[in-house]
Amino acid sequence: MTETLQDLARKDAGRFALSRRKMLLGLGMVAASGTAFARMPTPNNPPIPKDQFESFIPNVIGPWRFVTESGVVLPPQDALSDRLYDNLVTRVYSDGTSRPVMFLIAYNNRQDGVLQIHRPEICYPAGGYELTPTQDVRMPLAGNGYLPAKAFLASGRDRDETVLYWTRLGNAFPRRWSEQRLAVIEANLKGIVPDGLLVRASTLGSDMPGELKVLESFMAELIGAAPPALRKVLLGSTIA
Repeated sequence: MTETLQDLARKDAGRFALSRRKMLLGLGMVAASGTAFARMPTPNNPPIPKDQFESFIPNVIGPWRFVTESGVVLPPQDALSDRLYDNLVTRVYSDGTSRPVMFLIAYNNRQDGVLQIHRPEICYPAGGYELTPTQDVRMPLAGNGYLPAKAFLASGRDRDETVLYWTRLGNAFPRRWSEQRLAVIEANLKGIVPDGLLVRASTLGSDMPGELKVLESFMAELIGAAPPALRKVLLGSTIA
């Protein structure tokens, strides 16, 4: 059967309408991709070179002096370790007594919800320690209120450690993993990838009240001795 000119015209119109729909759909997808890219969160802070970051850490903190880098419980090694921490510094400080302070600071300029700093409650059990329930600590700041911190006692085969630490995500100081995740999500919704910090100090001993006084004093001296660049890393922009 021979097609009429009218039939051919209808088919051409149908093909044109289908092509037009495909074109509009494609343009819509491109526009959506462009909008999503434009709204992608971006890091709020540039990376800090390792040598520069290490130079921020004082060798003298109040009565404590840097003596060695060994003897500090480290985060567990895994496939993401190199990406979790742009900067990881461990030190042991001594004030000349039998009570050294073991110090760790870990920093990454981007916490994107996939890569997030390990909390000490993960590191210590991975090293064979048993932990007491963590307790909230209000760590005093000179003239600036306090920092939300955490503390626990870690018991190992050959030693006990009292541990005090805080974490910072952008300008938030989450005490719990759920708060840490929420801080990242809230920053991402504002178009920001926040930086992340873990600051941890510990002493050998199981007398938590007594050891915490030592650790709080050490942390206060650290903040007081910190140069401006380190102070911003420790406290974020809202407090520093």
